[in-house]
Amino acid sequence: MSPAADLDPFAPTLTPGRARALPWATVMAGSLVTTVPVIATVPILPPCGLLMLLAWRLLARFALRPWAAAPLGLFDDLLSGQPLGSAVLLWSLCFLAIDLMERRLVFRDFWQDWLIASGTIVLCLAGGRVIALPVGAHVDGALLAQGVVTILLFPVSARLVAWIDRKRGLA
Repeated sequence: MSPAADLDPFAPTLTPGRARALPWATVMAGSLVTTVPVIATVPILPPCGLLMLLAWRLLARFALRPWAAAPLGLFDDLLSGQPLGSAVLLWSLCFLAIDLMERRLVFRDFWQDWLIASGTIVLCLAGGRVIALPVGAHVDGALLAQGVVTILLFPVSARLVAWIDRKRGLA
């Protein structure tokens, strides 16, 4: 079965308003993952809201406006327990860093997207540690494990975002 056979020109697509709201809803759903009660000896739950935000920004550039990182970061701050404004600042810095890299890189493939996402994930996790915890706190091992898990889960979130983007009818 070819990919062209999957294309049904008469299949109903989402309305434009719903198609524009879907990236916002998926990032907010990713942020809601932190409210799921998980019992763990080491806190390595990845920031799923950040993963979804980065996947939308890197795969579907115009799905989220450049200013979208601030309200989505505020939503994440309200749910995650981080100091208010930390995700607003860090997610906005990630959008700015990605925008600067896009000006330099004309063409990108998935490996470069993964490398860019890895850098911004490390920036966000390290920045969140500096903002939220005292300097003497011994959380570097857990932070390293969380960073590795988050970086390794980026392809999963990118695949999910690509599937959602194709289903929303704007790809």
